[in-house]
Amino acid sequence: MQPQYQMGYDRAITVFSPDGRLYQVEYAREAVKRGTTAVGIKCSEGIVLIVDKRVATRLLEPTSIEKIFKIDSHVGVASSGLVGDARSLVDRARVESQINRVTYDEPIDVETLAKKLCDHMQTYTQFGGARPYGTALLIAGVSDGRARLFETDPSGTLLEYKATSIGTGRAAVMKVFEDEYNPDATLTDTILLGLRALNTATEGKFDVAAVEIGIIETGRPEFRKMSKEEVAGYVSKLDQK
Repeated sequence: MQPQYQMGYDRAITVFSPDGRLYQVEYAREAVKRGTTAVGIKCSEGIVLIVDKRVATRLLEPTSIEKIFKIDSHVGVASSGLVGDARSLVDRARVESQINRVTYDEPIDVETLAKKLCDHMQTYTQFGGARPYGTALLIAGVSDGRARLFETDPSGTLLEYKATSIGTGRAAVMKVFEDEYNPDATLTDTILLGLRALNTATEGKFDVAAVEIGIIETGRPEFRKMSKEEVAGYVSKLDQK
């Protein structure tokens, strides 16, 4: 049962509660917290995105679950929360990237793209008749030779991180990053750190078939998703440690 002071204030996105809260936005954040765990880490050689796809049944084809998306040649994103909402934002990001290429004949700046997406998400917290997006994104890319990693949330907030996580295992992952993150680490060591943090967050229920890894290197800014064999190789290295 809802507290008396909350009654009615969560019925519409445009109504603030007496203590200055927008409950629909907070509910959207809860949808993200219940989503699968995704991590993003910057290092000396580029950026790594790793996602636990959480395959709930052996009857499901793991390849049908997509949580890491390529936006442009130099940008990729990882999502947590409602998959349909994430796919809608990914489509919008791809369109914004292509508009920039057609208009200015150059790839879009990663921060510019992240701000455009967050501006779009923020409008859905301001007007009635539509709900906020129930998803958060980790946006990773390289602009002007610099690796950039941004995190969005349903309110349209934009933050830049060296290493971060979204989804159900965020607290456990962030604790590992606080203790072990090294900005000067190699790409291989960074991937292993991300897998170790994800393994901690999943409490030992780690399945190589449910892990997706995307990387982009500073010297060769071409975002790509690793093959199943490459992922298995890194997981085996983790098991040996």
